[in-house]
Amino acid sequence: MSDAARSNILARLKAAPRTAVPDLPAWTPPSFGDGKLAQFRQMIESVHGEVHEASRADWPERLRTLLANKGVEAVLYGPASEHGPTLAKNWEDKEAPALVPYNRAIEEMKDVLVHQVQAGVTSCRAAIAETGSLVLWPTAAEPRLMSLLPPIHVALLSASTLADSLAQLIAEQGWVDEMPTNALLISGPSKTADIEQTLAYGVHGPKELIVLVLTDA
Repeated sequence: MSDAARSNILARLKAAPRTAVPDLPAWTPPSFGDGKLAQFRQMIESVHGEVHEASRADWPERLRTLLANKGVEAVLYGPASEHGPTLAKNWEDKEAPALVPYNRAIEEMKDVLVHQVQAGVTSCRAAIAETGSLVLWPTAAEPRLMSLLPPIHVALLSASTLADSLAQLIAEQGWVDEMPTNALLISGPSKTADIEQTLAYGVHGPKELIVLVLTDA
C-alpha cells in the first residue's frame, strides 16, 4: 500500500462521525435457589444426558450397577485422580465391569481407549445449572481422551460445585487468576446433524453421558 493510500484511509477514519455506544440490555445472572439441581437435570436430560444422585459413601456401588445394567464390561479410570483411590478401593472383588487404569503413555493406551473400554470415568471441576453444562479441567491424571474416546462418559460431580451460571462460577472460583490451557464445557453427549438436520449421537465423541451427582447425605 502506498503512503498516499494509507494517508487517505486514516484521514477518512479520523473524519468519520463519532457515534455513541448503544445502550446494552439490562442483565442479571440467574439464581435458581433450591431448584438449582432440578434446573441442571432438566437441561442435561433435554439433550439425552442422564443425571443420578448418590451419597459419597455408596457412589462406587451405584456406578457399578449403572454401568453393569448398560452391558459395560470395562471402564477406564484415573488411579491418581481425585476419586480414583476411592473407586478402586470400593471396586475390589466386584463382578463386571472391570476397572482399567489409565496409567501408561498414550501410545501404549491407544488400543485400550479405542477398542477395549466401553466407559470412561472423570471428575468435574464444577457444573452450570443455567445451561446444563459440565466444566472439566483435564490433567495428567485424567487426560481429555478419557472423556472423549469411550462410548460412555461418566462424570462425577460434587453437588457443592454446582453454580447457577458461568458468570457466577468464574467469579467464585477466581478463574481470572487460574486458567488451564484446556477448559472444557460439556453439555450432553456428542451430537451432530447433517444438512437435513438429522441428529446423530456419538459421531465425534461419547454417545452417552452419565452425570453422577455426589451428595453428602
